Amino acid sequence: MDVNSKIFVAGHNGLVGSAIIRKLESQNYENIYWVRKKNCDLKNRGLVDAYFKQAQPEYVFLAAAKVGGIHANSTYPADFIYDNLMIQTNVIDAAYRHGVKKILFLGSSCIYPKFADQPITEDALLTSSLEPTNEMYAVAKIAGIKMCQAYRDQYGFNAISVMPTNLYGPGDNFDLQTSHVLPAMMAKFHGSLEKSEHWRVKLWGDGSPKREFLHVDDLADACLFLMHWYNESEHINVGTGEDISIKDLAELIAEVVGYKNDVDWDSSKPNGTPRKLLDVSKINNLGWESKIGLREGIQDTYNWYRQNLT
Repeated sequence: MDVNSKIFVAGHNGLVGSAIIRKLESQNYENIYWVRKKNCDLKNRGLVDAYFKQAQPEYVFLAAAKVGGIHANSTYPADFIYDNLMIQTNVIDAAYRHGVKKILFLGSSCIYPKFADQPITEDALLTSSLEPTNEMYAVAKIAGIKMCQAYRDQYGFNAISVMPTNLYGPGDNFDLQTSHVLPAMMAKFHGSLEKSEHWRVKLWGDGSPKREFLHVDDLADACLFLMHWYNESEHINVGTGEDISIKDLAELIAEVVGYKNDVDWDSSKPNGTPRKLLDVSKINNLGWESKIGLREGIQDTYNWYRQNLT
C-alpha cells in the first residue's frame, strides 16, 4: 500500500474510522474513500456491491460496526448481532469479488471468553463461554474473524483481523445510554460540575473490574502498521499491555475533569468481565508498541470533548 493506492475506510464517521483517516492523511495518502450511510447502507448487499464495482478500492479498512456499552448491548442484542453480521459479511465478500488486494477487519477484545487466562493470548478464542452482557456483539465479531480466515483458505484472499482492547479518544460516543465506560464516566463527571457542590456521581458496579484502554490514535497507527507488515490468518491483538481498575480509572478521569466529590458505586448493576487484559507480545514482536499514556490520552479526549460537545 503506497500513498497513491485507493483506500476505502468503512465507518469513516466512527471513533476508529475517523482516526484511521486522520492517520492516513498525516502520512500523505491521497486516495482515501468513504461513503455516507444515506448513500450506501453497508447492511444492504446490493448497495455495497454497487459501490465496490464503481469505486474499485485496492485496500479496505473495515471499521464500520454497531457498538455500545453494557446497557446498549443488553437492551438491543438483536440489533447488535444483525447489524454487525450484515455489515461485515457484505463488505468482506464485496472486497473479495471486486479484486481488493487486502482487507483489515476490526473486531474487539470481547471475542474472548469471560474467564480467559490473563493476559489473553490470541489462541484463547472459542475456548470457553463469553461474557453474557455483550455476547451477541462478540458472536458477530467472531464470525467476521472466521469469514476472513475462510476467504483466505478458499480463495487466497488477503484478509487480516485485528482485535483491539477497549478504545477511547476524540470522536468517541459520550451518550450515557449507549457509550462505553470511559466516555460515559467523562460525561458524567463533566455534567456534575454544573450541579450543586454536594452532588455525587453514581457509577455502575463496585469498581473492582480491571480494564485495558488504548487511545484510538494508537490503534490507527497499529492498523496502518499491520496493513503494511501483517499477512497471517490468525487474528492479532492490539493494546497497551497494561490495565487499571474501574475505580482507579474513575479517580483519574475525575482528576482530569476537576470533579472533587466522592463517587457512589451501585453494586446492584453488573460489573461485566472481572478482568480483560490482552497479551500484545505478538504485535510487539513485529515492532509495534503503543505510545500514548492513559492520563495523556484522557486529557486529550477531554480537551476534544469540551471543544466539540459542550
